[in-house]
Amino acid sequence: MKLQRLIGTLCGVAMLAGGASQSVLASTAEDFDFETTMDLYHVCAAVPEDEDHIPSVFACRAFIEAAVQYHDAVSDRKTMKRLICYPETATVADGRRAFLAWVERNRNDAKLMKETPVVGLVRSLADKYPCK
Repeated sequence: MKLQRLIGTLCGVAMLAGGASQSVLASTAEDFDFETTMDLYHVCAAVPEDEDHIPSVFACRAFIEAAVQYHDAVSDRKTMKRLICYPETATVADGRRAFLAWVERNRNDAKLMKETPVVGLVRSLADKYPCK
């Protein structure tokens, strides 16, 4: 029951938050292959009017959560330094907003947009939450 309530809440929040942003291009089935940073952007920038809005919301959230969990697991500050130093209060939604804003600032850099999405995501989060 707790999981169902969480999923319902996430869907509602995602629909409300998605309405505030404008998607340049709706996500396509190919975007879900996550080949490039721009693919991840298309998935994460989905708005409620997009046919794949709900799957996009969950795919984006899962991608960000998994990438950050992996980063946290392997960067123990002894053998591998942290690339992202976010505050304890940061949320996945904050990470999504940081990623979308970073892509908007860098979208004309074809090299960055063609990188694997995890590299683009980590670049965006390191830009927002640098380690000092």
